[in-house]
Amino acid sequence: MRGNSILFHFPEYESLAKSVNKICNFLDGDFIIRKFPDGESYLRLKSDVKGKDVYLLAGLDNPDLKSIPIMFFASLVKENGARSVTLIAPYLGYLRQDKIFNEGEALTAAIFGKFLSGYIDCLITIDPHLHRIKSLGEIFSKKSKVLHATNELGLWINKNVKNPFLIGPDEESRQWTQEVAKLSNIPFVILKKSRQGDHEVTINFPDISQFSKHTPVLIDDIISSGATMIEAARILKELGMNSPIGIAVHGIFAQDSYQKLKNSPMAQIVTCNSIEHSTNQIDLSNLIASALL
Repeated sequence: MRGNSILFHFPEYESLAKSVNKICNFLDGDFIIRKFPDGESYLRLKSDVKGKDVYLLAGLDNPDLKSIPIMFFASLVKENGARSVTLIAPYLGYLRQDKIFNEGEALTAAIFGKFLSGYIDCLITIDPHLHRIKSLGEIFSKKSKVLHATNELGLWINKNVKNPFLIGPDEESRQWTQEVAKLSNIPFVILKKSRQGDHEVTINFPDISQFSKHTPVLIDDIISSGATMIEAARILKELGMNSPIGIAVHGIFAQDSYQKLKNSPMAQIVTCNSIEHSTNQIDLSNLIASALL
């Protein structure tokens, strides 16, 4: 057991934390986190952290609800003598607004990065949605490490999909689709997408008739509204293709999007366990543990 390293986790990450710690063999951190009746957060540290390197496994989906408890936790362990605090956020929120498009807008990606930098010493995350921001160092002033789940995606596809054909629904998905295709020796195409709003997209398909006998696999980093995958699945059905499988690293599933996806021509939806959901089939514990050892 590595006595100077201790791993804590938010309640929804208990399963992933146990899997990670089977590999890392850190001390198991114990603390109480709950809500007062008025919604304010209560934390109480139960483990000794003096002189220890503290790791907190807590994703930042629903970041408005989780940011304050993370701030309180980091401050609490520092006050109790922790040597360092590392946040393991499999999903990192607040990267959408990475540019000021209209006068008066808040550049929330930069503000949130500055906020986190004020409380933690290191950030570890998986496939952050970096678009106009090229690296976390642009918005995060402390140490950071970005992990990539492409190998895990490829292994799952090779094991579970017969005769796959990869489709990146837009240019932003290229980095995942192309890398999985390269690692697994699978053909792929990248589609062109234009967005009319949060829930409306238009997708242009190239000629994919040569893949009519393949199983289409739509790959993206995030499923949020699900609009992109739903529209792609609809077009594939019109083209007479087999029902597609949708795979994402992070399953946000905003509002009723998961039900809409289930009602679409999708054959299956699969996500990594970066965010707890019934679609989790791809385990990230080995990937996370590799970054801690």
